[in-house]
Amino acid sequence: MAQKQYLVTGMTCEHCAASITEEVSQVPGVTEVDVDVAAGSVSVSGTNLDDARLRAAIVEAGYEATETVAA
Repeated sequence: MAQKQYLVTGMTCEHCAASITEEVSQVPGVTEVDVDVAAGSVSVSGTNLDDARLRAAIVEAGYEATETVAA
């Protein structure tokens, strides 16, 4: 299973987290989305994850994302 992690700017509350989770969950191959509002990060797990589609989903939710290297 692949994992991608993003730094996301503009998240301030659980509503933000819910919006991102809803959009990213609809991307094909995504099996899990973990949003950490305090850290400003989103971790996505799944198979055949498409970076462009994941970023587009975060943008669709109203935020900007920068991919980070998963530890």
